Amino acid sequence: MAKVNAEENMNVFATATKAETAVDASKKIRIGIIGTGWIAESHVYSMLKQPDVEIVAGCDLIPGKAKAFFEKETDLTDVKTDYASHKEMLADKSLNLDAVCICTYNCQHAPCAIDALNAGLHVLLEKPMCVTTEEAIEIMRAEKKSGKVLSIGFQPRFDENMQMIKKIVQSGVLGKIYYIQTGGGRRRGIPTPFGTTFIEKETGGLGALGDIGCYSLDCVLNAIGYPKPLTVSGYKSDFFGKDPNYCNYVRLGHPEYAEKFGVDDFAAAFVRLEGGIILDFRIAWAMNLDTPGDSIIMGTKGSLRIPSTDCWNGSFDKPLKIYSEVAGNQVCTEVPLIEAKPGSPTLWDKKMRSFLDACKNGTPSPVPSSQILYNQAILDGISKSSELGREIEIDLPEI
Repeated sequence: MAKVNAEENMNVFATATKAETAVDASKKIRIGIIGTGWIAESHVYSMLKQPDVEIVAGCDLIPGKAKAFFEKETDLTDVKTDYASHKEMLADKSLNLDAVCICTYNCQHAPCAIDALNAGLHVLLEKPMCVTTEEAIEIMRAEKKSGKVLSIGFQPRFDENMQMIKKIVQSGVLGKIYYIQTGGGRRRGIPTPFGTTFIEKETGGLGALGDIGCYSLDCVLNAIGYPKPLTVSGYKSDFFGKDPNYCNYVRLGHPEYAEKFGVDDFAAAFVRLEGGIILDFRIAWAMNLDTPGDSIIMGTKGSLRIPSTDCWNGSFDKPLKIYSEVAGNQVCTEVPLIEAKPGSPTLWDKKMRSFLDACKNGTPSPVPSSQILYNQAILDGISKSSELGREIEIDLPEI
């Protein structure tokens, strides 16, 4: 098979440099932080870079946690934190909040988002959107009623290499898409250094599925236009998480975490999508393998290989490859990686900026719930199908 370096002849996929829009710093957006665990640090540090943001309040279910969190930063010692719950913070009219970032554990995403939207606030909701399809539907109903911006925290969308995937698919060079393989995972990577909220059923709800599975799904589904999922045949397991001899538990000195483990550490599924597209999916927090494989988008004119990555929270470090025929010859075209320019905003900064701009300008959500509902329905469908031991249909109402 011939191999083609596409650096000179891939103009159809060229990335246009967008002119940066000046930010009106005179119009501040007043932000509250719900949940002050480790992911909140990324939200706060990125928000502090934005010239039109004031972080005015924060809350956490654990008494004193929010106060200690903000006192670590000299610029945030005046943040109001004397709230027993997110509802108390939302009810404090003296704050004049415009928006909230929801950084709680998964099982609190839905109630916090619904309450914030009902309070008339814009919401940046960390991924996964929630735990169940039913929760996602209720969030969207609150969003529709409020008329506010709801954006889900999928920062990989703002990476230019990830965006190239969508450009390639939408260019038509692959033809009609009929099969997708996606997933990824870590050989050993159950996230317990920050405690057990990720791994307990009552707090995490979903394991590898919700943590990194949502990213790998979004990578390919966003590229093909998010077709509606129709059926799911799913499988999940917890062999590593339930093992007290799992190496990361031992290193941390917490073999008892195995008793608390109540979510999935591996999942796989066969999903039928609208348009006759088949999705073959697998994801892992831990496995006896380096990777379950690259992501692949197969079309009638060509196929795209996306190099595997263990986290799915950023980009990849190998070129995309397009397999096709040119003048009767089978060729492989490498799409050069787009290197980030020195000093350019991080993916987190881009995620924050896109949310703030939508709030200020009344523009559509950068990561809309109408798409992530399908993502959530697949995650939840895999979990439910596995528990039932059979294929299930995905039935989504009009919202």
